[in-house]
Amino acid sequence: MQTLQAVFVDRDGTIGGTGRFIHPRDFELYPFSLEALRLLKSHGIKVFAFTNQHNVAKGLATETEFARQFESYGFDASYICPHEPEEGCECHKPRTGLLLGAAAEHGLDLSRCAVIGDVGSTDMLAAAAVGAVKVLVMTGWGKSSLETYRHKWYDQAPPDFVAADFLDAATWLVAGQALTNLQTPPHKK
Repeated sequence: MQTLQAVFVDRDGTIGGTGRFIHPRDFELYPFSLEALRLLKSHGIKVFAFTNQHNVAKGLATETEFARQFESYGFDASYICPHEPEEGCECHKPRTGLLLGAAAEHGLDLSRCAVIGDVGSTDMLAAAAVGAVKVLVMTGWGKSSLETYRHKWYDQAPPDFVAADFLDAATWLVAGQALTNLQTPPHKK
């Protein structure tokens, strides 16, 4: 059986916050997020932060502040797009620059990696574009992404698993389901 090499985790709405920008000094993790991180890492899985933070371009925070925050939580590395969406960079999700950069830097096979996020039109589309396992969480924008905005992404990138939250996602991934059940994935309602 293949093993999962790494998990890319969105920030806002996935590990804490509301789904909207919150400066790193004011950001609060969900109560289960550190447990989820520890669970993944205890199974030898690298965990990377993977986030669009266009407020960096507006001068409202710095990449360094985000990177320090992720490091303090125990992430192995962080991949942050600091650009406005209209800048057309290759790193703004759903583009794949963050994932491809991390893969090159860490020698990853992205088909043996997973993306956990709360937005289908960014997180799930980016994961699908590189062949990664797609896990949508129902925290943050997850519910509205799956229901109200489903038409914008679902046909292109249906999740391999719909999780209640980050800990539920991590539990499913370490149970080995991610790489063995991609043809007929279990979905949670």
